[in-house]
Parts: sequence; C-alpha cells; structure tokens
Amino acid sequence: MRRTIILLIVLLNIGCDQISKDVVRKNVDPNDYIQVIQDKFILTNVENTGAMLGFGRNLPPILKVILLQILPVLVLMILLFRILQKTNLDNWLIIAFAFVIGGGIGNLIDRILYGSVTDFFQIKIGFLKTGIFNMADVSVTVGVLLILLLSFRNKNLAI
Repeated sequence: MRRTIILLIVLLNIGCDQISKDVVRKNVDPNDYIQVIQDKFILTNVENTGAMLGFGRNLPPILKVILLQILPVLVLMILLFRILQKTNLDNWLIIAFAFVIGGGIGNLIDRILYGSVTDFFQIKIGFLKTGIFNMADVSVTVGVLLILLLSFRNKNLAI
C-alpha cells in the first residue's frame, strides 16, 4: 500500500505538470503575456532549452544531454528506488521526495520529447518577481521546501 501511494503521488505530479503544459502549448501563443490577475499573475508560453533560469542552454549538445537528461534520470531513479525500498521513512519526507521526483520527471519528459521545457507562470507581487515556471517546478520547490523544513525539525533524517 505504501509503495502504491508513493507512485500515485509521483504520477499525480507528473500528470498535473504534463496536462497543464499541453493546455498551454495548445492555447497560449509563444511569448504571449496574459494578465490573469492584473499584472500580478502572468500566463505566458516560453520554451526553456536549459535548466532552471536557463542554466546550461548554451552548453554543447552532448553535455546538455548528459547534464540535463541522463544525470537527472539516474538521480531521480535512485531517489525513487530508495524511497520505495526504505520502510522507516517519515511519511512527510516520503511525500516531499515524491513531489521532487514527480516534478523532476515532468520536466525530463519535456526535455527528452521536445528538447525544451514549457514554462508559463510568472508572479509579480511587490518586490517579489519570479522567473517563468511550470507545475513541475512548483512540485520540486514544494518538495525541497518540505525536505528543508523537516530537516530543521529532525536532524536525523536520511534516505
């Protein structure tokens, strides 16, 4: 049952990400700037050929494949294997890692199938202005923040 829940969380994160990207690809023209909530919440359609904030977009093609596809696949598969095998992990830690894995796989699917990742949200509130991101980025961020919170609360966390 525990493994089923982990896989379900991972698949739900992948599904939300891929469905939202598909909707944006089909309904929002590239580089559109749609104000959803005034100038605070923006919907757009940008293809990112690099990683976060465009990191690596100018790498040679072979390095890009190694660093942005092969290495992440290995890391995410090892993480997934570890959380599926370990039976003594904190439930919140399992959820956090499932979010990171699901989001990571969501962006990997784009990189492998399309050669770029579709990003489409931007938030501007006061001094806070995010880069353009997607649901996979939200999943990874939520997972990492939860891992950090849990690690501050419990110094003995390990996978």
